[in-house]
Amino acid sequence: MFKPIAKEIKEEILAKIKEGQKAPAFASQYGISAKTIYTWLSKTVIPEISFAKHQRLKKENEELKRIIGMMALDLEQEKKKNTFARQQIKN
Repeated sequence: MFKPIAKEIKEEILAKIKEGQKAPAFASQYGISAKTIYTWLSKTVIPEISFAKHQRLKKENEELKRIIGMMALDLEQEKKKNTFARQQIKN
């Protein structure tokens, strides 16, 4: 059953958690779900990222994908060489 929590209490809980106290302790103290507190926390955290940082991360991500692709290709080629070498040894 939903029961409204006063804005002051909610702000007090969030402030103390941000200082380092644990959410489950407040959940039991105030008779609310820890999940509710974590939801409040997730809504208060708004990541700020600049356009330049976004572009840098996007470029880095693309580069990492390219590197992974090259590594996967190298592994596949190595696997084919090993398979071919084993077949040659058997014959």
